[in-house]
Amino acid sequence: MRGAVILMNKERVELRDFPVPCPGPGQVVLKVMASAICGSDLRAIYRRDAAPEDPAEMYRNVICGHEPAGVVAEVGPGVVRFKQGDRVCVYHVTGCGVCRHCRQGTVISCQLARSAYGFQRDGGMGEYLLAEEQSCMPLPDELSFEDGALIACGAGTAYEALLRAGVSGDDRVFITGLGPVGLAMGMIAQKLGACQIIGVDISEERVGIAKRIGAVTDGLSAVGDEALRFVQEKTGGDLCEASFDCSGATSARTLALRGTRRWGQCTLIGMGGRLEIDVDELMVFKQLTIRSSWVTSLGHMEDLCGRAARWGLHLDKMITERLPLGEIGNAYAIANAAQSGKVCIVPD
Repeated sequence: MRGAVILMNKERVELRDFPVPCPGPGQVVLKVMASAICGSDLRAIYRRDAAPEDPAEMYRNVICGHEPAGVVAEVGPGVVRFKQGDRVCVYHVTGCGVCRHCRQGTVISCQLARSAYGFQRDGGMGEYLLAEEQSCMPLPDELSFEDGALIACGAGTAYEALLRAGVSGDDRVFITGLGPVGLAMGMIAQKLGACQIIGVDISEERVGIAKRIGAVTDGLSAVGDEALRFVQEKTGGDLCEASFDCSGATSARTLALRGTRRWGQCTLIGMGGRLEIDVDELMVFKQLTIRSSWVTSLGHMEDLCGRAARWGLHLDKMITERLPLGEIGNAYAIANAAQSGKVCIVPD
């Protein structure tokens, strides 16, 4: 089978031949039907010099891609939930299974035996994927394989942050950064009842995508004071109850805090950059609650699959580029330009 390997620091992706995997105990082999490119792939592998020296993001020259969905092609001994032909998406991290974090489903926080698909073990940018049964989630028939691939990481990350913030119909939401996570943030926030969603990004193209797919009620390509005036104008000077930075840029994080009303809350999701603020002015005097959020849990990912089906939420609307595996290099170059929505690899 063919699989894609990233040549680090060379901004190049290469297709190579690999044997079709065979499942061991508790494992399944998936025929990959959709595999999306995540910003983490770009930051931590494609542009390795920009990545933090975190073991969770150390690339081991495996098949890349950690947002896959597909069909079960073969099951190994001891598999109890899935059978050949089942539609699934894959939580992108495996853990030891016995620590406190694994037992509560927050496998991303496992410190004993964490391994990520596409980083330390073969991922989804191949024709087949060997996955642990415990990583797999049933993909409802109402959702596309592309929906499932987006839930696997980016949309799951947005959903987790919204749950932690408790977003509801009482809230106006402000999003800085309208890349794929920001787009998912807006789409899911609407389903949770947010009454107004304001989004800003430096890219006019991404603001246009957000407006076109209904991820925001109000959007503007702006930064700094201009963006803040836009939020003030759209909220009658009140600012927003809940803000989310999905960019990781230092200036955008500051903007998210500035756009949050007194007694509001700000959640930092985007990775990279720094947080450089006047603590008194933007935190203490405004009585803000500030938190971070990284990925989601097994349970919440499965919840999102079910809710998306019931809501009629099709996250695949944010996909602007669909390419076959044979064009994987072009796909990564498009994603790296940061002017598109989601980029997804689909079968030839």
